[in-house]
Amino acid sequence: MDKSTWIPILGLTLVLVAGPWAPAPSATAQRASGQSAPYIGFVYPAGGQQGTTVEVRLGGQRIDGAHAALVSGEGVSAEVSQFYRKLSNQEVTLLREQLRELRGEVAQQKKAKQEVDEATEQFIVRLEKRIGEWVNRPACEAVSSIALVKVTIDRDAEPGAREIRLIGARGLTNPMVFHVGQLPESSRKPMLTSPFQVLGKEALAQRKRPAEEIESRIELPCTVNGQIASGEVNRYRFEARAGQRLVISTKARELVPFIADAVPGWFQPVMALYDSDGRELAFNDDYRFKPDPTLFLDVPRDGEYVLTITDALYRGREDFVYRISIGQLPFVTSVFPLGSRSGQTPDVELFGRNLEQTQLSLPSPDAAPEIYQAVADVDGLASNTFPLAVDALPEGLDREPNNRPADAQPVKLPIIINGRIDRPDDWDVFKITANAGDRIVAEVHARRLDSALDSMLKVTDSSGKPLAHNDDHIDAAAGLNTHHADSYVAITLPEDGDYFVHLGDTTRDGGPEHGYRLRLSRPRPDFALRVVPSSLNLRGKSAAAVTVYAIRRDGFEGPINLNVEDLPDGFTAAPVTLKAHQNEAKLFVRSHRNNMDQPVDLTIVGRAKMLHRTVTHPAVPAEDRMQAFLWRHLVPAQDLKALVINAAAGRPPTRVRPPKLEPKDLPTGPPQFSKNQVAGRLRQLNLLFDEWLLTDDFYRRKVAQCEVFGAAEPVVAKKK
Repeated sequence: MDKSTWIPILGLTLVLVAGPWAPAPSATAQRASGQSAPYIGFVYPAGGQQGTTVEVRLGGQRIDGAHAALVSGEGVSAEVSQFYRKLSNQEVTLLREQLRELRGEVAQQKKAKQEVDEATEQFIVRLEKRIGEWVNRPACEAVSSIALVKVTIDRDAEPGAREIRLIGARGLTNPMVFHVGQLPESSRKPMLTSPFQVLGKEALAQRKRPAEEIESRIELPCTVNGQIASGEVNRYRFEARAGQRLVISTKARELVPFIADAVPGWFQPVMALYDSDGRELAFNDDYRFKPDPTLFLDVPRDGEYVLTITDALYRGREDFVYRISIGQLPFVTSVFPLGSRSGQTPDVELFGRNLEQTQLSLPSPDAAPEIYQAVADVDGLASNTFPLAVDALPEGLDREPNNRPADAQPVKLPIIINGRIDRPDDWDVFKITANAGDRIVAEVHARRLDSALDSMLKVTDSSGKPLAHNDDHIDAAAGLNTHHADSYVAITLPEDGDYFVHLGDTTRDGGPEHGYRLRLSRPRPDFALRVVPSSLNLRGKSAAAVTVYAIRRDGFEGPINLNVEDLPDGFTAAPVTLKAHQNEAKLFVRSHRNNMDQPVDLTIVGRAKMLHRTVTHPAVPAEDRMQAFLWRHLVPAQDLKALVINAAAGRPPTRVRPPKLEPKDLPTGPPQFSKNQVAGRLRQLNLLFDEWLLTDDFYRRKVAQCEVFGAAEPVVAKKK
């Protein structure tokens, strides 16, 4: 695999940063504010149907005191119902001691034929559930704390990807993907925290599932949600009718782009489809260049079919989350052309399955040059999204035959040519006429627009002499790919005359899905911006920094002025300039408020002078993430949010402390704790009490033990 990786998330871009401007860890900006950043690593289930309420689990780290949740966009609300922090051995010992006492009380009441106290029974259930969630040594500390969140989705909420974040004692977490779906949904029972696997004893950490949880029966169409544990295969049985054109589409790496401490760094799902006799009808571990698989099946006959999903390496953990949509669903496999010129309405031809009587959602004619996500609508059901490019340059189509210099298609610069490598071993050749010293750029947009083309560019003179060539070119602002497959050539031509630009597929493949947009022009200096992190937590009346990265294009090396626009009340930020050739800078945001209940949105804008005009671009929020211990990626988010917290004040207790025991009721005996141990013990008791895991009586007795038994140092025998 290429050392640069591109991964889809939220319909935007997940970028491997390779090169001299690779970012530092995303926690840098948080350390500037004197705290470690709260983090969430998975959401399960990672979506829900319109018009429903679903309970989701968010696994993370440093999310203590999680008390609120945010979901981007309109029509979706979220409320934290429970928080399970990682408990220590001593805390679990306390809970087990209390559980034994309560069970004993209930047993005595039943033996005496007394009415069992309902509150006591509910407390027992709460303790059993909490202890059942505990793992002494989690497989991954980064997802070992759990927040339970109720997400309510309006019936008319727009389908598609959203962002969900938590607010806790340390502030706002990073965003994770949450999908609003249109199909009926089912979810497997959530996994508990996975235990650490010991080399040679891996079987001891395997999840033990009852037989009824191995296979689920479902009705089409639907979306199923699941998690893969180590060594597991999940099975789904359903009925289908002859002639149905099924689409089975998975979201996994799109939901959790990077699995912490894992190689290759993400969940690699593998799907297979079998008939009732166990014959394999379809198999897929990647959909073209995308790691998430998609299956297509023309159902051969009425009957039952079984879908299986597992990890390619049979790994698994609670953050190996997937969503599979199954049914006779609209699905776009390719489009042509891959874009249009600004001010024009594109005439797009769709290819795929179940696309009869389609209505398209396309960029508006006045859309600015950019890559947009479009969708096809069939009877109110949305297809998968697909990218369409908008540019300001003149456009044209490639004309066949043009696979040799003798048949080359003459073009006049500047132009964007929309074409396809129609068949294996096909080449498209274009002839340009230029003068000595002209600087010419040839750039392919194909893989960045979901094309299957793995392009190759070369430039030759009129005699056929090669002057330049390129296979893969890193574009740190592009994504949705597993490697940089688009080509880029910038060349200064040596003399007056004709030159030929050759475009083909590196793998010598071709077909209708191998579309491209080839830009032939003089350099168009420009830039893009990314800002890390997308969640900025500030202590009261202090400052914190974000890092802004510049992605320079077509040789642009000039200064870029950065500014935070439309600052909310109580915030200030001094402008910063990215100097010539500089690719990153810190920008400090200062708060004049003590604390806030809800975060605010920030907008960072960059401006640069180019010739006689000023170019302006917003900075796209992003998260800095590591893949497989080495490569760093920028994961764009939908919003840049800031929150002011007062960590010293903390949150008020959720329960009223009971009165202390009377002196006559205090325990007696030798000291059990040293004075240094008492503070830690009391902190544990207070936390467990606030989490409604200790009864008033048990809490009072244990606090009294600390106060009495910690009054003097315990006697320790001296060594001779």
